[in-house]
Amino acid sequence: MELIMKDVPPADPALIADVAPLIRALRPALTVEAFARFAAEAAGQGLVFTAAYDGQGRCAAVAAHRVLATSRGRVLFVDDLVTDPTARSAGVGRRLMAELEDRARQAGCARIELDSGVTNHGAHRFYHARRMSIVALHFAQELAAH
Repeated sequence: MELIMKDVPPADPALIADVAPLIRALRPALTVEAFARFAAEAAGQGLVFTAAYDGQGRCAAVAAHRVLATSRGRVLFVDDLVTDPTARSAGVGRRLMAELEDRARQAGCARIELDSGVTNHGAHRFYHARRMSIVALHFAQELAAH
């Protein structure tokens, strides 16, 4: 499958038309309006949306990522990675991950890191197949609004 990788900035209409539906499939509680607010704020924090477009111009997958300086070294952190269900098992995710690996190396990163929901077993198989290791547990605490 032919793929074109394209970064989609907040002002690009493709952010809402192409990227938002895939991110919202992964995060169903996120409305279109909330996605637009999140994307604008996160862009200011270095978040980049990289979309993989197929030969017909359809957005087949998206990765939301940023470079972080951490006490463990410089990392490319993947906030979200999602492939359109109709494009799964066609090598799209693999090629998008390869793109992220290239970008991480160019940015001087020591590694790629991401979180994956504990029940997302399909994603876990994908990440293990990419030779990614489980190296930490991610804990969260919900805060009540004041």
